[in-house]
Amino acid sequence: MINGNNFYYPHPQPKILVAPLDWGLGHATRCIPIIKQLILQHCEVYIAASGNSFFLLKKEFPGTVILRIPGYKISYSNNKKNLPFKLFLQIPKIFFSICKEKLWLKKFIKKYKIDAVISDNRFGMYDKKIPSIYITHQLLIKTVNTFSERIAQRIHYYFIKKYYQCWVPDYKENGLAGELSHQKNKPANILYIGPLSRFEQLQNVSEIFDVLISLSGPEPQRTIFEKIILSQLNNQNKKILLVRGLPNENKNLQTKNESIKIINHLPAEELNKAFQQSKIIISRSGYTTIMDLIKLCKKAVLVPTPGQTEQEYLANYLMEKNIFYAVNQKKISLKEALNEASNFLFISESFLMDDYKKVINEFVLSLKSGNFATQ
Repeated sequence: MINGNNFYYPHPQPKILVAPLDWGLGHATRCIPIIKQLILQHCEVYIAASGNSFFLLKKEFPGTVILRIPGYKISYSNNKKNLPFKLFLQIPKIFFSICKEKLWLKKFIKKYKIDAVISDNRFGMYDKKIPSIYITHQLLIKTVNTFSERIAQRIHYYFIKKYYQCWVPDYKENGLAGELSHQKNKPANILYIGPLSRFEQLQNVSEIFDVLISLSGPEPQRTIFEKIILSQLNNQNKKILLVRGLPNENKNLQTKNESIKIINHLPAEELNKAFQQSKIIISRSGYTTIMDLIKLCKKAVLVPTPGQTEQEYLANYLMEKNIFYAVNQKKISLKEALNEASNFLFISESFLMDDYKKVINEFVLSLKSGNFATQ
């Protein structure tokens, strides 16, 4: 237990800042169930976000104070082989961003009298004056070789240890993320909270789409994948819904095929329903998307972002476990992928995904009591 004198005296309604990383939308979307649970526990929630994550969360929580915070502004390569090297060259920029967000947080805590902060993969969102929680499923960061993985892991662990607790959104045993979230040597502040999903199972929902294609992830690969999909859409004889994953885009795309519907963005509630109205999903193999698919027990074709070793590992790992079918973006043919998926032996298994609610409730109770105790 930490002495309450080390922290600000908590408010009757704890003030909690939630700050997701802006690499794609996954970090922001998996914070949605956390934010909702905090609100249910009568917390005053503040959100700090950047890029498309800012616009997504602003639409999801219109009554919540949402502030812009500078992103890490990582640029990605069109070429899969060059991506690891390009990311390596941006390490100094990342560390500079971390220093900036630490200074930003100190000012924010002082101005708003924040009681706690929950950071989803933002390395610098911790402060000794308040309980700081870090969320990640990557205790192992997949790279091009074992040596660089060890270096990346040491750097990551350095930041994880700066936080009071690190919440891992996976099961403690038989996890969905495989070795990414399960390492023999890990920091002592690790707490497995179970998978997170913004979605809920709906009753009496009819399937009206043959396929839902969900685009997401950082540029330029999101656009590259979109162009591949668009070039093949008009040749399909199925009813398809394409969700582009662009919450701040106002221009709509049109198609000659009347059975194809293209939407820039769907809020969580509408996307939840659309997933359940579709026979099969085609999406990236980002971990947040995987958790959503697992929650809804949906069949899916996973297309990992080229060069993102984490997504490539997850796609292969889950295909070996017969949970999802996976295909390479460079080789994807919609027709062939859907035919092969129709013959794939998907396992039928239900997963419990409410453990995180208990963790958050206990976290809030600890804040209200004036002491933040270990779970």
